[in-house]
Amino acid sequence: MLRARLLRLFLSPSNPIVKPSVLARSSHRRSQRGFGLGEFRRGFSGTLVPELTTDDAASTAGADDEIERIQREFEEAKRNFDNIPEVLKEIPKMNPEGIYVNKNVRLDTIQVYGFDYDYTLAHYSENLKILIYDLAKKHLVNELKYPESCLQFEYDPKFPIRGLYYDKLNGCLLKLDFFGSIELDGCFFGRKKLSVDKIVEIYGTRHIGRDQALRLVGLMDFFCFSEACLIADIVQHFVDAKLDFDASYVYEDVNHAIQHVHKSGLLHRTILSDPHKYLVKNSQVLQFLQKLKEKGKKLFLLTNSPFYFVDGGMRFMLEDYRDGRSWRELFDVVIAQANKPSFYTSEHPFRSYDIERDTLAFTAVSRFLPNEVYYHGCLKSFLQITKWKGPEVIYFGDHLFSDLRGPSKAGWRTAAIIHELENEIQIQNDERYRTKQAQFHIIQELLGKVHATVVSTERGQAYKKLMDDLNMHRRHCRDIMRSLFNSSFGATFLTDTGQESAFAYHIHQYADVYTSKPENFMLYTPDAWLHVPCDIKIMPHHVKVPSTLFKPH
Repeated sequence: MLRARLLRLFLSPSNPIVKPSVLARSSHRRSQRGFGLGEFRRGFSGTLVPELTTDDAASTAGADDEIERIQREFEEAKRNFDNIPEVLKEIPKMNPEGIYVNKNVRLDTIQVYGFDYDYTLAHYSENLKILIYDLAKKHLVNELKYPESCLQFEYDPKFPIRGLYYDKLNGCLLKLDFFGSIELDGCFFGRKKLSVDKIVEIYGTRHIGRDQALRLVGLMDFFCFSEACLIADIVQHFVDAKLDFDASYVYEDVNHAIQHVHKSGLLHRTILSDPHKYLVKNSQVLQFLQKLKEKGKKLFLLTNSPFYFVDGGMRFMLEDYRDGRSWRELFDVVIAQANKPSFYTSEHPFRSYDIERDTLAFTAVSRFLPNEVYYHGCLKSFLQITKWKGPEVIYFGDHLFSDLRGPSKAGWRTAAIIHELENEIQIQNDERYRTKQAQFHIIQELLGKVHATVVSTERGQAYKKLMDDLNMHRRHCRDIMRSLFNSSFGATFLTDTGQESAFAYHIHQYADVYTSKPENFMLYTPDAWLHVPCDIKIMPHHVKVPSTLFKPH
């Protein structure tokens, strides 16, 4: 729709030769299944291509005339590119702190709010990614006997994004689109970007098939930034040193090192030893929790982290705002070391945790007492004890698989906390990005016309020149848009061609709503109705064009 609106404005409607038409967005696409391990389906192109009769296809002269007309449209469009920023003022920008809705949610029916701790209630600085990377590489060298030269590696914040996949057979890091195809510039072997020809040589096609998907591992949580960067650096090191290696071992070792950093408590102790370096104080999250309590909502904390770490972090983050009162007063139930995602499917019992003695009780837990802390447990027992029903519970978490997949299947409402969302929307709102995006859409439409015109005719010099020119401008737009995001993999939620990424698919699948941080809910009243926009592609935070722009002026 954006593409069609811009075509109407820039491709000289007054010219009797040019007949731009408004494209209708396919209404069936929201219901299509996208990329999942073992689940793939191709979508249809958004460009409407006219059918050609046999006589039309055979008429070389007619095709040449059409190429000439498209060339004039392109020249007219380029002359009017400078007017794009003015037209874009009519198109609303998205709110970086907004709540974006995949499934309708009535907040007035939500009585219980549950929260993960890490990267949900707790806000961390960029220093944490460096810390995880450094601790993991030291474990690889000291415990798994990797070359000492690996200690020279440094975390590169410009390289990884969330939502990549690692191929344990071929050793490639992949960015996939919504339908499971490898992004053109989204395949790295080590730190080297692979060409399209090389991708096809390795995979046979850009599309990942069912069997190939079985050997992919998704890198979806906050640890994935350090993990993806370390995997790529290790692979590159082995390549440069001309050492034979098994790509699956690299993943297993790096993943083991990352898990060790977390489970050993080394990461937790380092953070608490210097909280100012890693944790971000935040009064708004406290205001949000207090607002919920004032409205009579029930609150619970469900985290995989140990209690001492959560307690130390919460006391640091809220110490300036709680006047010495315990943060635990905000929650009706506090559960630590919950072992998600098995929490949602196991029948593990709850254990009462003695804070003073750092011990677990042996008595059965039949009810949750105020100001107490519990360990382990399972969803089945949790619902039996609380009597809370699924649809009245909403759970906030950052990990789509560990935090949200289980609650989603159990009938809870889910809210994904994706911190990168805020920055990516700010980039999306930037005039440079919007201008190049508009130019890209116009060029894509012209390319569709060229392909439709010469589908069965001889392709002469005029055709080749026009195609080269259009493709050059399209690539230029794509490169500039990509450079505004991550320099290696581009945007987290979009591919370079404007399709949603595989990560976006998982958000769409497991998150009823998503936002950059929980306190964004303070922008809405507790009885608000959150509705899915009617004019979206897949992800509701992507730019939409109001229907008023299509009315005659």
